[in-house]
Amino acid sequence: MAAIGERTRVSGLALAGVTVLVAEEPESVHRAWQDLPLDVALVIVTPAAADTLGPALLDGARTLTAVLPVLPV
Repeated sequence: MAAIGERTRVSGLALAGVTVLVAEEPESVHRAWQDLPLDVALVIVTPAAADTLGPALLDGARTLTAVLPVLPV
């Protein structure tokens, strides 16, 4: 299990054993997505990371991808 996105949204997931890949900029989001190990069965992404990845989220190579909910303002 891995999580990609902004530090403030994903860092707490490390407490549950999730591999956290902090990615604040679009380039780092794409790099984190491309560099995920093949054995990762679940990828959790923040809404901003999901927007950055766009159609790549539908890549059939990933077993399951979940997008965190948008935080209320």
